[in-house]
Amino acid sequence: MLEDGRHFVGEAFGVRGEAFGEVVFATGMTGYQETLTDPSYHRQIVVMTAPHIGNTGVNDDDNESERIHVAGFVVRDPSRIASSWRARRTLDDELADAGVVGVSGIDTRALTRHLRERGAMRCGIGPATEDPGELLQRVRTSPSMVGADLAPQVSTRAPYVVRAATDVPYFRVAALDLGMKRATPNALSALGCEVHVLPARSGADELLELTPDGVFLSNGPGDPAAADYAVQAVRRVLDAGVPVFGICFGNQVLARALGFETYKLTYGHRGVNQPVAETATGRIMVTSHNHGFAVQAPLDGVTQTPYGRVEVSHVALNDNVVEGLACLDVPAFSVQFHPEAAPGPHDAHGLFERFRDLMAARR
Repeated sequence: MLEDGRHFVGEAFGVRGEAFGEVVFATGMTGYQETLTDPSYHRQIVVMTAPHIGNTGVNDDDNESERIHVAGFVVRDPSRIASSWRARRTLDDELADAGVVGVSGIDTRALTRHLRERGAMRCGIGPATEDPGELLQRVRTSPSMVGADLAPQVSTRAPYVVRAATDVPYFRVAALDLGMKRATPNALSALGCEVHVLPARSGADELLELTPDGVFLSNGPGDPAAADYAVQAVRRVLDAGVPVFGICFGNQVLARALGFETYKLTYGHRGVNQPVAETATGRIMVTSHNHGFAVQAPLDGVTQTPYGRVEVSHVALNDNVVEGLACLDVPAFSVQFHPEAAPGPHDAHGLFERFRDLMAARR
């Protein structure tokens, strides 16, 4: 049941029950396990546009966090069997074990076209025997994503360390966990970084007392305008001259620290097939996205900020949304997409090397 009153009837998938959240669509044909366990999808009902989901089942290696974070899951044709040597369970069983409400047999093409025209909105999943009017009322009284401060709800509760994969650590990175995926610290670890992961509400003192070579700002859910605690921490890190790299939600946090505004997209970018252009070179990358908010910044030229000159480094080719920022006078940059992209693509993985080189240059 969508908050504008349109509804779709299907069959139970996963656990039977009710679920409420913002309904969004994801366009990836692969990577559903990573999508389900991505903390950035917290409090969202995810519609998969690919018609056949669950073919490879669920394994014990590809989760991006400790649990499934989506509020609900909508698919057209769930696979009847899991056809992979890596599979340990079926997707249906995994959803049921995790208590995640889903629905199958939905015309996901029609639903996606509706969301593209009307925008992402609140949604509910419930039994077809329930009074549609009552379900609609509960949908309309459920929380909005605008103004939602969700990063602390999915962040680590206590600091932990991901050791460098090299014989000796070359860099120490303080990572602010705003909803971070496992693949991110692993990518930094592979480059010789010892990654100290801190809870979302950690202040600048906690970040800087680690004497880091760099500070990383992770992806995460919610409205960046509600994360003033992270914005204030980043401003002090910038004042200290420590290199900063942010992705996704981290890009929006850095932008707000620099003085830019953020806004909610009509239906967002979600999937592993989003084309992005690097403005300096014209290079085009196919990238992984998961964001419903974006940065408001001039696409051309240089903007003066309290931290010097800043330019837009990447632009989405589908709709000209800002996809990255580069600071010219302080050691900081960020991108809206996911260079770690566990299920792929890996066109942008070199951004981690760029962060490594930035840290090396500031020593």
